[in-house]
Amino acid sequence: MDINKKQNLLITCGREISPYLCKEVQDLGFKVESQHSTGVIISASLKEAMKLNFCLRTALNVLCLLKQITCRNADELYKQMSSIAWEELIEPSEYVSVSSRVNNPTIKTSVFASQKAKDAIVDRIAQKCGSRPNAGVEKENVVINLFWKDEKCWIYLNTSGRKLSDRNYRKIPYKAPMQEALAATLLKAANYDGSAILVNPMCGSGTIAIEAALIALGKAPASLRSNFGFMHIKGFDSQNWIDLRKQLSVALKKKPDFKIIASDIDKEAIEMAKRNAKTAGVDHCIEFHVCDFKDTPIPQEKGIVIFNPEYGQRLGNQRQLETTYKEMGDFLKQKCSGFTGYIFTGNMALAKCVGLRASKRLIFFNARIECRLLEYQLYCGTKRVFKDN
Repeated sequence: MDINKKQNLLITCGREISPYLCKEVQDLGFKVESQHSTGVIISASLKEAMKLNFCLRTALNVLCLLKQITCRNADELYKQMSSIAWEELIEPSEYVSVSSRVNNPTIKTSVFASQKAKDAIVDRIAQKCGSRPNAGVEKENVVINLFWKDEKCWIYLNTSGRKLSDRNYRKIPYKAPMQEALAATLLKAANYDGSAILVNPMCGSGTIAIEAALIALGKAPASLRSNFGFMHIKGFDSQNWIDLRKQLSVALKKKPDFKIIASDIDKEAIEMAKRNAKTAGVDHCIEFHVCDFKDTPIPQEKGIVIFNPEYGQRLGNQRQLETTYKEMGDFLKQKCSGFTGYIFTGNMALAKCVGLRASKRLIFFNARIECRLLEYQLYCGTKRVFKDN
């Protein structure tokens, strides 16, 4: 595959994140040709896809369009998939996985469509090369994405492999962690660039604080990743990738001139956050505290304070949370004067308990839960604090 040939690239993201992804892509020097709620489309080469995979904070996958086909059923899918010269793309020694999203009346489950597509790929390679690749569900090597709606089907090479939101610094899961790409998006929505103080009470395992440190340092989000889908494509030039990584990497500041404070009442959560921050190489950038959020130290300098509290979907008790949300509002009003406050929640009934009027309400999705990022301008002096009705 010619790594310098321009292709249609679909860069995917979570719902309602595409405006932030669009700006990221444009800031990297690319022209966005179209945009929808879960992605953007650009024209770029496979070599440029490497850059996108390494640098994008808000994206999930970078997909390279191989072919658009017409097929009414599984047999036609197999036939059309078999017409693609997979042997020019995939070595017989490789491992292949197919991920499908299907809306076709003849297909009951996307697993069946994925199996048909995998069969077509490995059968074609076996016919042309004398041996076939292994295939399965692990998205570690060659990953093919299939989007099939009615009689139209788009076949993509997933140059990312695993989702880019898997930064590889969170080794051990902990209580409902926020996805890294979503955390980075919330920080961008809060206009965080490392030039202001950031305070993150209720930090949990530290995702927001760590993503903030990566942004402030200018450190590529994928700098810890050693494996991408494009590395398993036939003809991949490892030296080219090494040179590109060196070119894109930014030297870290020895003494960061920004300040990030993260706190949580759960000692185990803070230990996990410290471990994750150390793995990410940003532990020297974050000041961690084990304390109730109301005791989080607030600097004299003004900046941003951001909460990601429980909102009663998976964790927490509704009545207890009503008190917690009221106390968050009191904390913002009484201790964070001059800051810009943010609360990310999927429960607008609880948000009313904050007792402050939001200047902005931005819609995002945490998995399938519709959420809001609520912004509060916490004025100093005589400015009135308005309550929601």
